[in-house]
Amino acid sequence: MELSERKKKVLRSIVDLYIRTAEPVGSKAIAALPDMKYSSATIRNEMAELTNMGYLEQPHTSAGRIPSPAGYRLYVDELMADYRLSIDETKSINSAIEEKMQRVDKMVEKVAKLVSQATDLPAISISSRQGNATVKRFELIQAGAGSFILVVMLSNDEVVNKLIKLPLNVEEADLKLLSALLNATMADLMVEEFTPGLLDRVMRSAGAAASLVPVIVEFTTDTLRRQSSANMAVAGQMRLLSHPEYRNIDKAQKVISGLDEESLSNLPAVMQGANGTRVLVGPENVAEELKDTSVVMTKFDIGDGMQGMIGVVGPTRMDYAKVTARLSYFAESLSKMFAKPEQAQLPAPAEGDENMEA
Repeated sequence: MELSERKKKVLRSIVDLYIRTAEPVGSKAIAALPDMKYSSATIRNEMAELTNMGYLEQPHTSAGRIPSPAGYRLYVDELMADYRLSIDETKSINSAIEEKMQRVDKMVEKVAKLVSQATDLPAISISSRQGNATVKRFELIQAGAGSFILVVMLSNDEVVNKLIKLPLNVEEADLKLLSALLNATMADLMVEEFTPGLLDRVMRSAGAAASLVPVIVEFTTDTLRRQSSANMAVAGQMRLLSHPEYRNIDKAQKVISGLDEESLSNLPAVMQGANGTRVLVGPENVAEELKDTSVVMTKFDIGDGMQGMIGVVGPTRMDYAKVTARLSYFAESLSKMFAKPEQAQLPAPAEGDENMEA
């Protein structure tokens, strides 16, 4: 059902007030806003309808309303106003990046700490390769009596090898046959396609060299997983305790325990194909431990086939406009820095401008 402009205005005002106060919002507080032209009675009716539609929740019988996950979702998608970064905010972010982002190999940890400081929320920083590597070609080279060298050439032009012992009954002709078989059946496959069924089919066709197939497949899958693995850092978990929602220690502990690599490992997949910033509200989150939180993520380009991601985890009451603006500015600045590290000039507002569009 399409919401009327009046309902949207009431909902936006409730979310804005709840973000600022962390207290349920009543009709009188909405009616007192300078740009609100409706009476308390009219606003109460709209709030009741928004509650019935699932956009608001009433924590107590006599209390005001708070946004539901669906309410936050609509707010993020349609209702929130653009947040403009002040000159001090842009200077602070630029200064932090210029001073602390000197080495790419420490980038993930440093960025997580910087984003956490800038947003006062737990932050995630991830670096990963763009796309998935596959095997371009297999080569099996006899290395003398009793051993051979497995050479795996990858689609990203990297070459890895392993010395493997030969069973007594495997000869050079068997290695040539197995090499041709591997190239015919396993080249250009994603690691997810190395299934038990494929392993069984290759072994049945490998003749005397069948016992080598599990060793080769294990080494190849490990190599491909290392190529596609992400480097992740999480910082500022304790910052959650400063928010009213997490004064309950049990609730805070549940969320903090969920801020680990296992719970967050699906975030790169969530960001695949996404343009700009992605917001996951409450139940939309990939980890069960984060179902009562919101996650905001965005991407930036590191270069050399690498991609970076930064994000924050916090209460569904977070200031989405401000967080989105700051993450977007971080991402834009980091992309420019990694694109031209020798001339890392970060954008600055023109003199005389009071604000900068995020």
